[in-house]
Amino acid sequence: MGEFRIEKDSLGEIRVPAEALYSAQTQRAVDNFPISGIRFPRPFIRALGLIKAAAAQANLELALLDAELGKAIMEAADEVAGGKWDEHFPIDIYQTGSGTSTNMNANEVIATRASQILGKPHSVHPNDHVNMGQSSNDVIPTAIHVAACIEVQETLLPGMNVLRESLLKRAEALKHVVKTGRTHLMDAMPLTLGQELGGWAFQVQQCIERTQDTMRRMRYLPQGGTAVGTGINAHPSLGRVIAAALAEKTGIPFEETPNHFAAQSAMDAPAELSGQLKTSASALMKIANDLRWMNSGPIAGLNEITLPGLQPGSSIMPGKINPVICEAMMMVCGQVIANDTAVAIGNARGNFQLNVMLPLIAHNLLNSITILGNACRVMAEKAVDGFKVHTDRIGGLVAKNPILVTALNAIIGYDKAAMIAKRAYAEGRTLKEVALEETKLSAADLDRILDPIQLAEGGIKQ
Repeated sequence: MGEFRIEKDSLGEIRVPAEALYSAQTQRAVDNFPISGIRFPRPFIRALGLIKAAAAQANLELALLDAELGKAIMEAADEVAGGKWDEHFPIDIYQTGSGTSTNMNANEVIATRASQILGKPHSVHPNDHVNMGQSSNDVIPTAIHVAACIEVQETLLPGMNVLRESLLKRAEALKHVVKTGRTHLMDAMPLTLGQELGGWAFQVQQCIERTQDTMRRMRYLPQGGTAVGTGINAHPSLGRVIAAALAEKTGIPFEETPNHFAAQSAMDAPAELSGQLKTSASALMKIANDLRWMNSGPIAGLNEITLPGLQPGSSIMPGKINPVICEAMMMVCGQVIANDTAVAIGNARGNFQLNVMLPLIAHNLLNSITILGNACRVMAEKAVDGFKVHTDRIGGLVAKNPILVTALNAIIGYDKAAMIAKRAYAEGRTLKEVALEETKLSAADLDRILDPIQLAEGGIKQ
């Protein structure tokens, strides 16, 4: 047969690559779905391996599986979880909506490898042994939950925490630097750079808290419901024991879902998590874009800061440096927002006892978690940590800002203050100069009332 071997399933014979650990059902899916070339990501395959190992452990504990077979399955599944056999998971994301093809892919790989470990070809059956007490209809939803929880714990939250700490550190260092505030992109009352960055840090902190709150629901696992949620062909305690085994393996307090019918027919918790990621993306896009604006110039823009120069910015304009990290973050945020639309559509396609867009949900949700967490870390380390502040320019712009006249409203009235601001604009003079001519306030009074630090702290209280 050369590079191929013949395998059989209920539909008959099919050629499979000779060295492949998978078998007939995987090969049929490879042949049936040559659509995108996008495969399930590493976090998902890791989760599948963990679930299969936990299921074998649970079936051993419940005296349902032969000890020799169970131990071999656990060893093989742990290898899958560790990434040793990723090349043997070739199926496209766009496949059967239940993810049955990928569940069988895992069953076949683990069965073949477990048989190799035992030194007994075909001694471990993919359905009867590896898939014992399971169905694609509870395995794939569980894998979504497990993979997402692990990736949030290992990639997203650490990345967000790095960004939050970076912003807090810079906010503290810049708490005395007063700058011009902007509303509608127009000059407004002053604030400090510390206040501005502190606001961003609080946004990131809220992103963290929203995600953590959602994780309480993500930790409920569908495993144990099998085909339609009734648990047919599974031991009544299997879901609980698998959840406990996964909790022990990952350190995440997984529990069996209190309602298998809801957990398998809908992906509400993953959809909720995706929605929180969308909110985080919208917040992070605002932060990245603000940094980008503050860096704009250096001659014709705001030029309040200079972001680290990481690479040449143009193939035609020598010396040009662009805010590439901010732009990368903004693109990541755009992708996360788009991914959430796909997840929402996928969740809405639960028909009766099963959602039939599980691979779509898995792909988009895990992609969002990974890229958002990585982008947060990159923006902290390559943009926030190292930007330089142009204090002289910032201070000069504050001094020239006629909107500071707002602080005089309570003393001279809004209309008088508006006239002074317009005159200062028109004549290109400072607010203080015009106010000295138009009011009875002394220079000392104006210095005290218009002091930028005082204004950034809310002004002098009447």
